[in-house]
Parts: sequence; structure tokens; C-alpha cells
Amino acid sequence: MMPSLGSKYQIEIEVTSKPIADYQTDEYFELDLPVAPAVMVGEEIVVEGENIAEAKVEAVIRRQLGLPETDPPQKGLFGRLFGG
Repeated sequence: MMPSLGSKYQIEIEVTSKPIADYQTDEYFELDLPVAPAVMVGEEIVVEGENIAEAKVEAVIRRQLGLPETDPPQKGLFGRLFGG
């Protein structure tokens, strides 16, 4: 997801991956960074502690870049029936 959004909007994507234990230290909490998994756009924490849909990340990127919002993707029949 992230590489495609980076190339679409010509922005730099930085991915940080560490062992879970590294995110649970006092030193990490002192950095005031989000709980993993997380997505930040600029200084804004978009989501922490859970996954997020690409459309939501793209909406935040567009807002940060001052671009107009896009229409949300249409849900198919099963998405409408089962809330997916």
C-alpha cells in the first residue's frame, strides 16, 4: 500500500520495523510515538494499534497536501450486506 501511495503523490515513505519488545520499552514511550502498528502522515497519527484501509490513508495524505477529497470507493454487494 505505502509504496504505491508514495509514488502516486511523490512523497517520501519511511517504514520503521522493530521487534515488538522494542516498542514496549520506557524509552520508546518517552519518544511520544504511536503504538505499533501505526500510520503517521507528517506529525499526525492516523491510526495506532490496528490496521487501516488504504483509502483512509490516502484521504489524510490528500488533506495534508491541500488536495480535494476523493469519493470513497463503492462497496460491492457483499460489502453492503456484510459491512465489509
